[in-house]
Amino acid sequence: MVGANGGSIVIRTWIETFTAWVWGPPMLLLLVGGGLFFCCYSRLLPYRYLGHSLALLSGRYDNAGDAGELRHREALAAALSGTLGLGNIAGVALAISAGGPGVVFWMWLTALIGVCTKFFTCTLGVMYRGRDSAGQLQGGPMYVIREALPRRWHWLAVLFALAGLLGTVPSFQVNQLAAVVSQQLLPETAGGPWDWGLGLGLALLVGLVIWGGLGRIARVAEVLVPAMVISYLAMAALVIAAHAAQLPAVLAAIFTQAFSPDALYGGALGVAIIGISRGAFSNEAGIGTEVMAHGAARTNEPVREGLVASLGPMVDTLLVCSCTAGVILVSGVHAPGDDVQGVSLTMAAFGEVLGGWGRWLLALQVLVLSATTVFTFWYYGQKCCAFLFGVGPARYYRYFYLAAVVLGAVVSVELLFTFLVGVYGLMALPTMLSSLLLAPRVMCEARRYLGALDAAR
Repeated sequence: MVGANGGSIVIRTWIETFTAWVWGPPMLLLLVGGGLFFCCYSRLLPYRYLGHSLALLSGRYDNAGDAGELRHREALAAALSGTLGLGNIAGVALAISAGGPGVVFWMWLTALIGVCTKFFTCTLGVMYRGRDSAGQLQGGPMYVIREALPRRWHWLAVLFALAGLLGTVPSFQVNQLAAVVSQQLLPETAGGPWDWGLGLGLALLVGLVIWGGLGRIARVAEVLVPAMVISYLAMAALVIAAHAAQLPAVLAAIFTQAFSPDALYGGALGVAIIGISRGAFSNEAGIGTEVMAHGAARTNEPVREGLVASLGPMVDTLLVCSCTAGVILVSGVHAPGDDVQGVSLTMAAFGEVLGGWGRWLLALQVLVLSATTVFTFWYYGQKCCAFLFGVGPARYYRYFYLAAVVLGAVVSVELLFTFLVGVYGLMALPTMLSSLLLAPRVMCEARRYLGALDAAR
């Protein structure tokens, strides 16, 4: 008979093996190889029409009579609120701790090709919107698969919805948020009633927002996300400027160690796997969650939303994640084998130059960005639940979600996080496969829309 301790070891081994398999070389090849295909097949279309992507955010092309719920700017803000958060602050630090400076190169590569991946996936999200059980128009990879592919592919839609339902449970975000507040800023309050109070308070805040639906989430994100990003970039610029002399050495380390067979970090392949998986987990290109947000855009021109969505990896990874990596590396707080990881490492980097006020301001940014991620993850999970079980039963999902928020603040979730990372990555399989199969239809739609746009200029 296997004892309780032995059983927990078996479960841990199974979960770790499952997650390692999901984020193994085949999945990374699908994300990177598929992204490179999208770049070549479209001839870098999103980069060539970057100006038009920015113009779409101005509202000039919004039409209140089009199908959908959100303006282009609101859809991008909602999608970014799901990607910008602890992954950009703590996740980058964890990646550097595990793989060294070389992981930053692979994160950049993932973001650059992710621009084209998001164009294809999110254009499809509007092209093939479907009706839920209540007759409302919805977007997302599961609807793309159901509406555009033959029935033999429909199991992929179910796989995506199941993975999305589990992968967007907010326990990790809430747990790390509680750690920032209680351990980093108020260590004397860690544990006990404080964690329960924080969990209940955050659940109340989340409830006030999610009861207003996607529209309220988007309006909150439209205000908070740009403010937090701008303030974070300003803080990072101050730290990097204070260590400007270190920049050449840091850049050299990023490019040389990306291909270095240094056994300390698991060799060149290990560094690449860490960097690519961290980049994909951060900007969600090819994962499919962002397709659910952009699929709610108010437009009858799918290519427009695809171009707006392509801006996401630029903001998330090329800007915010790069700033986090730069701050950590130029400040010198990271050293191979150092036990300081995650958000503690990022806070140490900011505190080294900005002092105590920098730690407090960073904690505020973590609080806001983590909260907006939790808001958006509810929307993703609720949509997946409605697809699987219908709109009626999905109404009860918000109660489960709020309970997960409370428990996330008081329960250690290390093993749960490992499992969530695995099922989260599993969403990429149906998203990328369906997008590759339907890529010719996207380019046909792009030639129609962009041809008319070019002719009108």
